[in-house]
Amino acid sequence: MTQTIVEADTAGVVRKLAQIIEESANNAIRDNEIFKLGLSGGSLVKFLSDGLPAITTDWSKWRFFFCDERVVPFDHEDSTFGVYKANLIGKIPITEDQFITIDSDFSAVEAANDYIKKMAVYFPPDSLPRFDLLLLGMGPDGHTCSLFPGHRLLEETSRWVCPINDSPKPPPSRITLTFSVINNAKACIFAITGASKADMVKRILKDKENLPASRVQPTNGKLYWILDQAAAGNLTASETG
Repeated sequence: MTQTIVEADTAGVVRKLAQIIEESANNAIRDNEIFKLGLSGGSLVKFLSDGLPAITTDWSKWRFFFCDERVVPFDHEDSTFGVYKANLIGKIPITEDQFITIDSDFSAVEAANDYIKKMAVYFPPDSLPRFDLLLLGMGPDGHTCSLFPGHRLLEETSRWVCPINDSPKPPPSRITLTFSVINNAKACIFAITGASKADMVKRILKDKENLPASRVQPTNGKLYWILDQAAAGNLTASETG
C-alpha cells in the first residue's frame, strides 16, 4: 500500500514523519519488545533531530541500523553514523551502543559481510530481515540507499547487504541494503521537501519511471511518501492522499 501525504511545509513533514515513527515504534515494542529502524543520511538527520524529541516511547527498545553507509572513519564528515552521533545522541535518551554500525577499518567487502553478521543477531539467519521501518532518501538522480541508476546492484537478490566500490557519488566505497531486504520491510518512508525535488517526485510517483526509488515497493508492507507542497508541486490533487 502506497500513501502520499502532502504537508504545507517542512515543519509539517517533520511532524507527520515523527507521528508515523512513533506509532511504528510503539507497535513494534508492544508486539516484539524491540523496534528495528533503518536510517539514511541527508536531510533525514535534521528531520529526526527536530521531530523525535516530541514523541513518547521506550527509547531503550530502539535499535538503529543503516540503510547504507559510507566506508569512512566515524569522525569523517561523510560518515552517516558520525552525523547521527553528533546530532541525535543527547537530543533523545539513547546510547551509542543502540546503533548497529559498520566496522570502518574494513574494506567495503569485509564491512558488508560483517554487517550481515551483526544484523543476524537481530533477525533470523534463515529468512530475509524484516525491518519495522526504513527511512529512505532520494537523490537528484532517483537513487535510494546506495542503489544508483544502471548499477548492477539493482538486480541483486541473494544478499542482505552488498559492498559498492564504484559509487558515482563520493565517497566511492559504501555498503547498502539490497531491494530484497528493503521490500521486505513492514514500512518504508520517503520524507521529501523542496522545489528542487519536485521533478524527480513527479518522475517516480506520476510518470512511474524505472528509477531506483521507484523500485521501493514493500511486498507486504506500507510505503509512505511525505512531501511538502513544494516537493509535490508537479503532482495533481488526485495523485496525492
